[in-house]
Formats: sequence, structure tokens, C-alpha cells
Amino acid sequence: MPVRLQVAAGFAAAAFPDLDLILRLIDTLTYLNWHQGPTHSLVLLPLWAWLLAWLFARLSRGRYNWRSFYRPAYLGIAIHIAWDLITSYGLMLFAPFSTGRFSLPLVFVIDPWFSLIIIAGLIASWRYPRRRIPAIAALLVLCGYVIFLSALHRQATAIASRYAGSQAIFHPQIGVLPQPLSPFHWKIIIRDHAAYHIADIDLSPSAGEKRTGSDDWLLPRMIAAYRPPAENHWTIQPQSGSDPARAALLREAWLAPAFAPFRAFAQFPVLDSVDTQEQKFCAWFYDLRFKFPELPPSFRYGACRENDRADWRMVRQRGVFYID
Repeated sequence: MPVRLQVAAGFAAAAFPDLDLILRLIDTLTYLNWHQGPTHSLVLLPLWAWLLAWLFARLSRGRYNWRSFYRPAYLGIAIHIAWDLITSYGLMLFAPFSTGRFSLPLVFVIDPWFSLIIIAGLIASWRYPRRRIPAIAALLVLCGYVIFLSALHRQATAIASRYAGSQAIFHPQIGVLPQPLSPFHWKIIIRDHAAYHIADIDLSPSAGEKRTGSDDWLLPRMIAAYRPPAENHWTIQPQSGSDPARAALLREAWLAPAFAPFRAFAQFPVLDSVDTQEQKFCAWFYDLRFKFPELPPSFRYGACRENDRADWRMVRQRGVFYID
């Protein structure tokens, strides 16, 4: 089978796992709960590769059998899974036997350096199609970049552990998440019972020299929000707000059966705001994983009811991005 056909099959197969995007036709939260689910499973990988290989063989009108397409289809899906595994969302690697999610959060979902390395390797391979060196070199550089990010992740994790120890937080749940705009940007989230300790840090050597001024442009303000670890730029945010008079009602809203899909989605849920209009009550929540400096949080959902006797219902609040 010609190499160009193998490349085309691998390219199409590499896009296949994100076919779960069609779940958006049901609703956003169904998509969020099942995104990177069964289509990203290592258990189901051989089955998906066989189905795609069979489809490609049918499209070739009998010129090649499914065995010719199986290897590029398998490798295409596998490399997609490997890429998504190093982002922070989490993959159901053992679906359908388990819905547990696994991730090695090293790369932000949009990393220009990661993409640039891949694009440069593709261009060089296209320019010199009979040589393997460009592809091998790009792969080695890409692996080196991931190793570099892994070192930064370990550094941020060590900062989180030291801070938790200094605050006498025992058995903390720690999240260290890559952030946009720079590989040196990281968000640290430490859960301490009903509160979170949060820091947006910059691990670059020149972090302390960056301006903190009031720039009118959004991106400079976002970049300035990530500060050196030495500045102890930590904030404490209660999970359910700071109004004890509403604690029981907020807990009732959070535990409402209608709100179960959001509870399944959120790893670091926090109260955003409370709306009261006459007898109507809405408690709005979001996940700290999807809150970035200078931007409103994504995927905000509310538990609402019209009055004291009405049932709770879940309401979606749109954000600034299309995916919201």
C-alpha cells in the first residue's frame, strides 16, 4: 500500500477519538462527562482500529484488505490517546470496565510550542519525503519538550507540598495544572476540607522581572497574574461561600438529584454566586480547573428552584467561549 495512503489512514484515525464531539448534540454536560471516554480507551483501541481498518478497506473498493490499514489506524488512535493523556482533562483508559479517569497533566490543551514542533516535523518530512531524519528529529525534540514539562510539573508539585506542610494541611488533595500562554505557567489547587488554597505561579527564571501594571490589554494582564512562588501569591476560597446562614440551603442545592451530572463532572467544585429573586433561588457553581486569570469561569451551572416547594433543576450559564 502506498505510503501516502497509509498516512491518510493514520491521519483520519488520529481524529477518530474526538468523534465524541457529537455528544454536544445532546447537551454540553453530557459531552463533558463522556468526552475522552470510550473512544479514548486502551481496552477498546484494538476494536476501534479494526472498525476503521474495515471501513478504509471498503472505501478502497477492494484494492486493499483491512489488514493493510490496521497498523496505521491503530497507531493513529494510539498517538491521539497519548497526546490527550498528558493534558489535564483525564481519559477513561479502561472503559467499558471502568469510568475512572487518568491523566499526566503536563501540557495545556493549546500549547503553541508543542504544536510548532509537530508542524515543523511535518513540513520537514514533506520537504524530504525519502529521509527519516526529519521525523525522528521532531519526535526526539517533542519527547525532550515533554520531559522538560515533566520537570516543571515536579517543581510545582514540590511547591504545593511545602505549602501544605507549612499550613498544617494533612492528607491534602493537590491539583497541579498546566496553564495557557507559557509552559512556565501552572495553577496549584489544594483542597483543605471545605476550602481551597489556590496559586497561579510562574516558574520561569525571569518571573520576578515581569510587570504587574494595569495594562489595558487582556493577555498582558493574564500573564502578569502568574507570579513567582517566592511571592506567596496564595488565595483561600471557601467551597460553598462564606455565608453560614445559607450553608444548609446551598448543601441542599448541591446534593439535589437534578444536579448529579455536574457533581460527576467537577473535580474542584466551588460556589460562584447566589441569585435570589423574590422566592426564586439559584446557586451557581464552577470547577476551578476551568478558571483562568482575568476571564470568567467556564462551564458554570446552577441549581435553581422557583420557591420552597418546587423541585431543584439544573441551569446552564453560558461563558465567553464557544464550548461553554
